[in-house]
Amino acid sequence: MTTQQLVDEFGITPRTIQRDLNVLAYNDLVHSPTRGKWATTKKKVKMSS
Repeated sequence: MTTQQLVDEFGITPRTIQRDLNVLAYNDLVHSPTRGKWATTKKKVKMSS
C-alpha cells in the first residue's frame, strides 16, 4: 500500500500518515520495501481488553 493510498483512505494529512507509519515501523509492524510503499510484517500483536 502506498502512503498516498492511506491518505486517501483515511482522509488525513500525509504528515500524519508518515508519523504513524514511522511508529509502526519502529515497532516492527510494517516495513517499507521501497520508498513510499508499505507492507505489514508477520509480528504478532497482543490486544488489551
